[in-house]
Amino acid sequence: MVERDGCNSSLKALKVLRVSLVDELEGRIDSLLEILVNREVFTRDDREEVLCHLGPRARVREVLDILQCKGNEAADIFLSISSDHQQEVQIHPKEGNADPPQSVEYKKVQQKHKDVIKRRSESMLFYNTRHGEKILFSEHYVNLLLADGHQGLDMKRHEVLTFGQKRLSLQQKSAVQRKITPAELFLTTNGKHPVKKVLVSGVAGIGKTILVQKMLFDFGGNGDHLGFDFIIHMTFRDLNLIDKPTNFRELVLRKNRHLAKELDNILENDHKLLIILDGFDEFRHYRSCDIDTFVTEPDEDAAAVEVLGSLMQGELLPNASIMLTSRPAAINHIPVGCIDRFVLISGFSLTEVQDFFLRYFQDSATADRMFAVVSANELMLTLCYIPAFCYIVCCILQESKDLCGESPKTMTDIYVQYLVALLRSHTKARAQTFCQGQNEGLSEVVLKLGRLAFLKLMEHQTLFYSSDKDVAELEGCILVSTFLDKTVAQEPGCTEEVYSFAHLTVQEFFAAVYCAVTDHPLPEALQQTTSPGEESSGGHLDLFHRFLSGILAERNANLLSRQVGLSCNKEKVDSYRQRIIKELTMLCESGAPILNHLHCLFEQQDPVLALSVEPKTLQVNVSDETLSQMDYNAIKYFLNLTKGEILELDLTGTGVSCEALRDIQPLLLRCKRLWLGENILGMDAARVIADVLQVSEHLQQLGIGWTDFGDEELLALSGAIRENKKLEELWMEGNRVSYRGLMSLSDLTPYPLKKIVAIWNDLADTDPDSFCTQESITVSFTDDGIWEGWGEWVFKRCEVSSNDKLVTVLHKVCNISVHCLEGQWASNFYKQLLQLIKQRIEICTEDDMLRKLEKFETILSF
Repeated sequence: MVERDGCNSSLKALKVLRVSLVDELEGRIDSLLEILVNREVFTRDDREEVLCHLGPRARVREVLDILQCKGNEAADIFLSISSDHQQEVQIHPKEGNADPPQSVEYKKVQQKHKDVIKRRSESMLFYNTRHGEKILFSEHYVNLLLADGHQGLDMKRHEVLTFGQKRLSLQQKSAVQRKITPAELFLTTNGKHPVKKVLVSGVAGIGKTILVQKMLFDFGGNGDHLGFDFIIHMTFRDLNLIDKPTNFRELVLRKNRHLAKELDNILENDHKLLIILDGFDEFRHYRSCDIDTFVTEPDEDAAAVEVLGSLMQGELLPNASIMLTSRPAAINHIPVGCIDRFVLISGFSLTEVQDFFLRYFQDSATADRMFAVVSANELMLTLCYIPAFCYIVCCILQESKDLCGESPKTMTDIYVQYLVALLRSHTKARAQTFCQGQNEGLSEVVLKLGRLAFLKLMEHQTLFYSSDKDVAELEGCILVSTFLDKTVAQEPGCTEEVYSFAHLTVQEFFAAVYCAVTDHPLPEALQQTTSPGEESSGGHLDLFHRFLSGILAERNANLLSRQVGLSCNKEKVDSYRQRIIKELTMLCESGAPILNHLHCLFEQQDPVLALSVEPKTLQVNVSDETLSQMDYNAIKYFLNLTKGEILELDLTGTGVSCEALRDIQPLLLRCKRLWLGENILGMDAARVIADVLQVSEHLQQLGIGWTDFGDEELLALSGAIRENKKLEELWMEGNRVSYRGLMSLSDLTPYPLKKIVAIWNDLADTDPDSFCTQESITVSFTDDGIWEGWGEWVFKRCEVSSNDKLVTVLHKVCNISVHCLEGQWASNFYKQLLQLIKQRIEICTEDDMLRKLEKFETILSF
């Protein structure tokens, strides 16, 4: 029986565990029904109502619906009965579970299907393949890094920008824990329940569809390592064309008519069937798949979203294996409670980037030379871990002769060169040689593509159908195929062309070009400056905003004008520069999140613009963002151009490492308040901080809470504090410091250290009264103004945090005893937290996360 931890009642348990109960009880629902009647939990009328439903799973659902009406006591009895009954089944298992031998016809159809799959998957459509060009999959497939495990379902930043951070965190784990092969996707591990439903996520262009093609290619080549008799492959691009009721049988036969004779046997043996649903984020109805009206039979007609939702949730073909692929942006709309394994595709390793270069250039000397160019450019190398972007870089290198000019410094630089490189390649002449008339035609096509990109980006769309009027306007335009990939989606009686840009970032770039060179106003989400503690469009437009800033920069504006014939509106350039100055000034003075604005400034590469930002106080808040090297570059670019003291630098929860601290050490020396909490820092990092403390003339407040510091690290800091005598406050809550370690600071109080906060350390065996003589040392909550400010700061972070981050913070701040709540500030703080938890519970759709939040709801409901 599934555990009921975290549920406050049996009725709630039935609701939370509904999907699992249907799976567990379908094979014994009739006998359980008789027990319920004998125990007088159900009436005979109830039994007749249940038996009216066809199929065991439908009967289980009806039983659960009736129990919801009968109250908590009936639900409690049912859970007890079902648990006892399961134990009896385990003691006396049924015999004869071996797979029956299959007919000759079944095996013939199986081989026919493999032949069809092989033919479909043996060649790959490269990101910019010319019409009729055939590239063998076996010659160009490069391994991708697959990371096993739940990677979190909440997105705070643009997915491509988040990619680098996730990859860095994966690389810090052992290879054994993180790397799996396609053949292992459905293997049971650690004796857990069978893996039936796998969700594969990854950013745009990372290789999700290539992974699917690899599995199909292996299956078609008679590879039996996956252990399936049949694989049914469906794309959501095709499924988008279905606008009338259908059923699963029809969906299968649409492109697999050769399975018609044996389809009943195939569906009957669904435990040997794998269904791949590729591109969930491209589904028009992806927000509606968490359904409560189910289809249970393959021939049952319903809307396509209901058929697919039933399949995902195990109501239809419950024994079949399902593999779902999606970009992270759409994962929140997947009924994840039924997912057995989460897999993140992390793209290429460094070796595989080199392999890709070799396969692209087809010559080892050329490939090595080009790779050396990229290796010298940190930005380009970092993004080459994304396969689609790796292709973009190769295009630039091939057409621009090793980047003979100035090497690109920003994302915009790279994409402007990509635009020019492809225009040169596909027109078979350098853009400079175009006559004026041709150049105008070129700019007109780019503008039309930009308009399409912009309109669809605002609607969160990455697929464009030929029936769309915005797409129809491109008909007959030259060079459309240069930048748009085209596939054909087929439905009986309907064939439609589907377009998309080679990569999500290419669409964002074209959208930014359109916005920069036309009179179209900025998107509303960018018109308003984000208030402190608020999120700006969930990161959806972050990269678009950066591209826009880079295009409006003088050097890229000139290049676009010269090569493509597109000129930025001078009034828009001037107003944008003033806007950047105004918003950066406000963010610096308020201490609000600032990272994406720093990137926009970095894209401009204009020191004069940076020097025009003159805030009264310089506060840089990049907390709760796992920082990549690109992020540090943007931070350093801005702060290196500013003068004087940095009032505050907040690196809380950024994953900052010893190497990163050493890299930005000159900036740390200028900080008056420095917050490094919620980062795992060791002795090496402690030494870097000690070096700063030893010579800094500015640092007065230091936060190292929850950094895993112990007595040894504290000793390294105390020596530096003792020597320089500038630090006034030391916040080190949630560490491993003992009474002995804390006492090593006693001679530094009250001068220079006026305040030491050491709650939640290894002081359990120490009497708090022993610190009464040390007024500067705080080891427990007090009714003090500093704690009220601390509570406000923590709560603001919790409000904008993902559920995963919220739970992490709750683990830290909910380790309290009742006497700690005597202060008014503490009472208010924890009441606010409880209300926030209740709000999150109401909208949480993930069972595991729901249980965690309910646990903290119980803790705080004292």
